Amino acid sequence: MADRIPLRPVRGAAAADRKRAAYYRAAGPGATRPTRYQLEDESAHLDEMPLMMSEEGFENDESDYHSLPRARITQRTRGLEWFVCGGWKFLCTSCCDWLINVCQRKRELRARTVWLGHPEKCEEKHPRNSIKNQKYNVFTFIPGVLYEQFKFFLNLYFLVVSCSQFVPALKIGYLYTYWAPLGFVLAVTITREAVDEFRRFQRDKEVNSQLYSKLTVRGKVQVKSSDIQVGDLIIVEKNQRVPSDMVFLRTSEKAGSCFIRTDQLDGETDWKLKVAVSCTQRLPALGFMMSAHKVEENPPSLLDLFSINAYVHAQKPLLDIHSFEGTFTREDSDPPIHESLSIENTLWASTIVASGTVIGVVIYTGKETRSVMNTSNPQNKVGLLDLELNQLTKALFLALVALSVVMVTLQGFVGPWYRNLFRFLLLFSYIIPISLRVNLDMGKAAYGWLIMADGSIPGTVVRTSTIPEELGRLVYLLTDKTGTLTQNEMVFKRLHLGTVSYGMDTMDEIQSHVRDSCSQLHYQATTSTPPRKAQSSAPKVKKSVSSRVHEAVKAIALCHNVTPVYEPRAGGTGEAEHAEVDQDFSDENRTYQAASPDEVALVQWTESVGLTLVNRDLTSMQLRTPSGQILTYSVLQTFPFTSESKRMGVIVRDESTAEITFYMKGADVAMSTIVQYNDWLEEECGNMAREGLRTLVVAKRTLTEEQYQDFESRHAQARLSVHDRALKVAAVLESLERDMQLLCVTGVEDRLQEHVRPTLETLRNAGIKIWMLTGDKLETATCIAKSSHLVSRTQDIHVFRPVTSRGEAHLELNAFRRKHDCALVISGDSLEVCLRYYEHELVELACQCPAVVCCRCSPTQKARIVKLLRQHTHRRTCAIGDGGNDVSMIQAADCGIGIEGKEGKAASLAADFSIQRFEHVGRLLVVHGRSSYKRSAALGQFVMHRGLVISTMQAVFSSIFYFASVPLYQGFLMVGYATVYTMFPVFSLVLDQDVKPEMAMLYPELYKDLTKGRSLSFKTFFIWVLISIYQGGILMFGALVLFESEFVHVVAISFTALVLTELLMVALTVRTWHWLMVVAEFLSLGCYVASLAFLNEYFDVAFITTVTFLWKVSAITVVSCLPLYVLKYLKRKLSPPSYSKLTS
Repeated sequence: MADRIPLRPVRGAAAADRKRAAYYRAAGPGATRPTRYQLEDESAHLDEMPLMMSEEGFENDESDYHSLPRARITQRTRGLEWFVCGGWKFLCTSCCDWLINVCQRKRELRARTVWLGHPEKCEEKHPRNSIKNQKYNVFTFIPGVLYEQFKFFLNLYFLVVSCSQFVPALKIGYLYTYWAPLGFVLAVTITREAVDEFRRFQRDKEVNSQLYSKLTVRGKVQVKSSDIQVGDLIIVEKNQRVPSDMVFLRTSEKAGSCFIRTDQLDGETDWKLKVAVSCTQRLPALGFMMSAHKVEENPPSLLDLFSINAYVHAQKPLLDIHSFEGTFTREDSDPPIHESLSIENTLWASTIVASGTVIGVVIYTGKETRSVMNTSNPQNKVGLLDLELNQLTKALFLALVALSVVMVTLQGFVGPWYRNLFRFLLLFSYIIPISLRVNLDMGKAAYGWLIMADGSIPGTVVRTSTIPEELGRLVYLLTDKTGTLTQNEMVFKRLHLGTVSYGMDTMDEIQSHVRDSCSQLHYQATTSTPPRKAQSSAPKVKKSVSSRVHEAVKAIALCHNVTPVYEPRAGGTGEAEHAEVDQDFSDENRTYQAASPDEVALVQWTESVGLTLVNRDLTSMQLRTPSGQILTYSVLQTFPFTSESKRMGVIVRDESTAEITFYMKGADVAMSTIVQYNDWLEEECGNMAREGLRTLVVAKRTLTEEQYQDFESRHAQARLSVHDRALKVAAVLESLERDMQLLCVTGVEDRLQEHVRPTLETLRNAGIKIWMLTGDKLETATCIAKSSHLVSRTQDIHVFRPVTSRGEAHLELNAFRRKHDCALVISGDSLEVCLRYYEHELVELACQCPAVVCCRCSPTQKARIVKLLRQHTHRRTCAIGDGGNDVSMIQAADCGIGIEGKEGKAASLAADFSIQRFEHVGRLLVVHGRSSYKRSAALGQFVMHRGLVISTMQAVFSSIFYFASVPLYQGFLMVGYATVYTMFPVFSLVLDQDVKPEMAMLYPELYKDLTKGRSLSFKTFFIWVLISIYQGGILMFGALVLFESEFVHVVAISFTALVLTELLMVALTVRTWHWLMVVAEFLSLGCYVASLAFLNEYFDVAFITTVTFLWKVSAITVVSCLPLYVLKYLKRKLSPPSYSKLTS
C-alpha cells in the first residue's frame, strides 16, 4: 500500500523501477487503503519520506530530499541562539496563554440530549444566546488600550522620559514639553477606541434585543434573542433571522419544507431547501400559523408539540456548517419512533427564513452556534511601517545610550556619574522625537480623509485609520467569489443540440419551435387522427428540429429543484396564499426559489421561450405551454446534485400519457460516459468553457413501467441499508445511467462585477498574487477563475484530486510538484488533510503558483489560509469579501476590505476599509496605498531627522563646554521647534506625490517597488542620520565660530539657522508642490519672525535686527543645505528613480 512504503534512497535503476511500479500500483483503484488511524500509527515511516522535488528523485543515487517537515527542523535548531533571538518572547506568550486557558477553564464540548420544550431537563449548563463582538469591557478598556499603546518601544520610551521629569534632580525642561504630546496621542487613541467600542456595543445590543415567539405550555410568549435557551421551541417567521442553531420541527408550508437564505453564514445567496422532521410535521394542522402575529390567540394545535414526549440527540458543537448528525426520538408511541436527522433538518443561526413560518427546537446557543464558532475574535492590527519605525526607534535608543556613555566617559566619571548619565539621556532624548507619533497619527487621519474624499471611488469608508500604509505593501490578495468577483446573477447564453446552436440573438427561433411543437402535440391530443398523418403536413426537416428543441426545453423545465412561489398582491388577504394554485398563475406574482442560481436561470429561460413552470411540490410539477395548456407531471424520484456525482436527476410520469422519463443533467466530465456515443460533446463544452460559460449536459431515458418498478424496489432496499448506504444507492442509480439520449448542452453565464478583468490585470501587474477562496462548487469556481481572467487562457490548471489520508496527500503533492507555472484548484476537504500532515510543503508549493483557487472553503478555513500565508511568507496579506462568511478572513488578514453588496453589511462593518464595488480595489491600492506608504515613510524619517539635528547640536555644544549636561535650548524654543516653527511644513509632506494618480493607474508596476520596503529601510535611515550629523555639526560649529561676544548670540544664530534649514529641507524633499505646502512654509516662517519680538528671554532683540545677524544666519544655512541640493540634482541626473522617467 502507498501509505506503507517508506521512501528511502534508491541505489539502482532496477530498484527504482520496482519501487515506482509498487508505488503507483498501490495507488490504483483496487488498492485497499489503510484508515486514518492506521496512518497516524505509521507516522514514523511517513516522516522519513519527504516530498521530492521532481520525478527524478526516485532514481537519484544521491537522493537528497529537499523539504523535511519544518517542525522537525526547528526542533533540532533550538538552543541558546533561538532563545536570545526571540525564543524568550515565544515562551512568555505560551505561558500567558496557558494561564488564560486555566483561568477561563474552557468547557469541553459534548453531545447532548434536548427535550422538546423543556430547557430545565438539560443535563449541563449551556452558554447564553448573546452575540458579543466587543474587544473590551468596562474594567479592561483603559488597561487594554494603554497596553496596546505602550507595548511599542516608542511609546514606552516617551512615557519613561516624561515620568522622569517628576524627579527634581533629573528635571531639564518644563513638564508640558514632554506630557502635552504624549497626552495628546493617548487622548486621540482612547477616544477613537471608545467610539469604535460603543458602535460595536450598539450593534450587539440591537441583535440581542430582537424579539421572538416562544412556545410554552401556557401559550406563546415574546422573548429576547439573548434569553433563548437550549430546549426552547421558537417560532421564526418569514424574513426573520434564525436566532440560534435549531432542529426544524414544523412549517406552515404544505410541502413540509421551507427555504432559507444562508448568505450571512456561507456567503452563498442561493436559497437552501430544509425539510421538517416528519414525525412532528404530521401532527394536526398548524392553526397558529394563520395568526402568528397575534400573541393572545392560542389554538389547541399550539399544544401539540407539548402533548408528545420527544427529544433530540445532537452531536457536540462543530465548526463544519455543511454536516450534522442526530436522531429524533418519540418515546410515547408504541413502538418508539426513531428518525435520523441530517443537515437538511437544521436551521443554523444567522440564516434567514425565506418561505413560510417555522418552529424549531434550540440545540446550540451563543458561542456554540456554527456561525459564532466560525467567526474569529477581532484583533488590533498594526501596520508594517509602524513595526519598522519601532525597530528604527530601538536603533536610535542604542545610539542615544552610546552617546550618553561616551559623554560620561569623557567627563571622567566624576561626581554622581550615574545621575549625569541619566541627564545626558534626557538631553539627547530628542534623538527619538516625541512628536513622531503625533505626526504619524495625524498623517494616517489625513490619508483616510483623502481616500474617502476621492470622487473616483465614491462610498469608500476607512474604518481602521491606523493602517492606511498597509495598502501599499500588499503581496497577496485573497478574495471571495460570490458577490465579490461576480454579481451572482445567472444569464442563459447558449443552447447547443449537436447540429445547431442557438445564442442570445436566435432565442426567437427556439420560441417558434416550442410553439409549433406544442400546438402539434395539442392537435394530436384533441383529434383522433393518427399522429403520422397529423405530422405529414409539416416539412420533415422543420419537424425534426422543432421536436428536438421542444424535447430539450421540456427536459430543462423538468430536471431541477426549483419551486415557484406566488406572493400575494399588495392589500390582499392572507387567504391568497392558500388559494387554489390555478388562480395564482399570473406571472407578475411569481418568483422562483432554488438552491442554485443556475437552476433559476434555466427555468426563467424556459419561461421566456414559452414553457413555464407554474407549480411544484414534493410529488408533482405543472408546466404551462404557450397556448395556455397545463401539463401535469408526477415526480417519482429526485436525485439531488452532489459534489461527488456532479449531476442531478429526476424521474417523472406524464399524467396525460403515463409515460415515465428519467431526465439527468450534470457536468460534462460526469455525463460524457453516461450518454450515447457522439462526436461533438467534448468539443462544444470546451468552446463554451473558453467563453467563460458554465456548461450543463442534459440527457434522458424513457422507462417502461416494469423497468421503473424494478428500479424502485432495488432503490428502496438500498436506502434502508445500515452499512455503505451511499455506495449501494449509487450502484442502483448507476443501473439507470446507461445509454442515455443526449438532448443538449446549455451555457449559463455568471455575470462578473463591472471591470473585474482590468482590475485583476492591474493588480497582477502590480506584483500582487491573487487567491480566490469560495464556498462554491469546484466546477463553478474554476469557471469563474477562467472568465474573470484570474487564470489566463495560456495557463494550465492543476485540479488537486480529493484526498482523505496522509498517503494520498503525499502522492498528490508529489504529482503537483512536477507541474510548472500552473494554477492550483483545491477543495476544502483536501486542503484540510494536506494542512494536517504537509502544511509547510503545501504552502510553499501554492505560493509558487500564479493563482490559487480554494473551493468548498468554510469561513474558518478561509481565515486559516490567511494566517498560514502570513506565517510562512512573512508578507502582507489583504482579504476582500462581501458576506458574513468572509468576516473571519477579513479580520485575520493584515488588511481587510469589505464590499457592501447583496449579502448585507457584515463584511463591510468588520473590515478596515469598505468599498462599493470590486473595481475600486485597484485605485485604493495602486494610488492611495502607494502614496500613503511613501508619504509616511518620508514623514517618519524627516521627523527623526529633525530630532537628530538638534541632538547633534546639543552633543557638539556639550563637548565644547566641558561635557556639561546643560540644555542648549530651553522652554518655549524646544516646544516651538517641534510645533509652530516646523510642524506645518513637515506635516505638509502628507500631500506630496511622486506621480499623478492617473500615471500610477497606468503603470501599476510602480507598486512593485514598495513591497521591498525601499522607501523606509536601514539604508535610507542611515543616509538621513549622516545628513543630520552633517547639518547639526555645521549649524553648531558655524554659530560658535561666527559669534563675537555674548553667548546669547550663539543661541540666536544657531536656532534661526536651524529653523531655516528645516524649512529648506522640506522644500528639498518635496517632489510635487501643492499650494498648501507653500502656505505652510511661509506661515511657519512668519510665525517664527513674529515670535522673535516676544522671545526677549532667549534672544537679544537688538542683535537680531542687525545685518550681521542676517548674513551669519544666511551663510550657515547655505553651507548646511547647498551641498545636499547639489547631491540631489546629480542623483536625479545620473540615477533617476523609476517614477521620474514617467514624469519627465
